Amino acid sequence: MNIAVAMKEIPEPAQVRIRDRKPVFEGAPLTLGPLEKNALEAGRALKEAAGGKLVIVSAGPHTFEDTVTEGLAMGADEAYLAQDDRLSGIESASSAELIASLVKKIGDVGLVLFGEGSGDNYSGQVGPRVAQILGMPLAAYATGIELDGSSVRVTCSLEDSFEVVELELPAVVTVMSGINEPRIPSVMEILKAGKKPKTTFTPDELGVKLLVPALVATRSNLAPVSDRKQVQVKTAEELLGVLRAGGVLGRD
Repeated sequence: MNIAVAMKEIPEPAQVRIRDRKPVFEGAPLTLGPLEKNALEAGRALKEAAGGKLVIVSAGPHTFEDTVTEGLAMGADEAYLAQDDRLSGIESASSAELIASLVKKIGDVGLVLFGEGSGDNYSGQVGPRVAQILGMPLAAYATGIELDGSSVRVTCSLEDSFEVVELELPAVVTVMSGINEPRIPSVMEILKAGKKPKTTFTPDELGVKLLVPALVATRSNLAPVSDRKQVQVKTAEELLGVLRAGGVLGRD
C-alpha cells in the first residue's frame, strides 16, 4: 500500500509585507508549508511501520522543484507533480482536481494525507474536495493516526474534546500541527533527495481544465500595513545572532 501526501509551496509567511491592504510577495522566499511538513512526518512514520512507498503529490509552476526536493529530503520516496506556470496561486477547485488525478496515477494508494489547511489561504477545502472526487471517506483535524490492516483509526480534535473514528481504506486524512514534530533532514537525506524520481504531468495530460478566470477573487483586505522585515527565531541564541547581525547589539 502506498501513502500519498499533498504538498503546497507558499511564500515564507514572516517575509510577506502588506501595502495598500494587499500582500506583497516580492522578495519572500518560497518554502514548504508547515502543516505539509506535519503530514509528511505522519506519512513517513506510517510507511516505516507498514511499508509501501511515500509519494508527494503537488501542483505548481515550473519553479517549485526546490520545494519538492525539500519534501523528498523529509522522507518521501518520489513525487508526482502537475506542472504549469498557470498553476501559481490556483484556487481550491482546480487544485483538488489535479491532486485527485495525480493520486489515481500513482496506483495502490491506501491513504492520502493533507495538512488541515495551507499556510497561505488556509481554506481547508482541498482535502475534503479530493475525498469527494475519489469517493474516499474523510477524517479531518487529526492528532493521531494508526493503520490497522484494511482500516485506519484516527483521533480527531474537536472544539473541546477528541473523537476517534475508524475508516475503511483507502481514505483521506487532514492533520493538525500537534500530531508530531517533523524531523529535520540529515545531510545525507538532503543529498539523496535530488536523485529521487519526479514524475511530471501537464493539466491537459491529467484531463483537468483549469478555471480561468479563477472562481475566487480578493475584493478587499483588512491586513495592517507591514513593511518591516520580520524574522522568526526559536531560541535566545538565534535572537542574539539576529540582533548582532542587524547592528542592534555590539559584536563579540
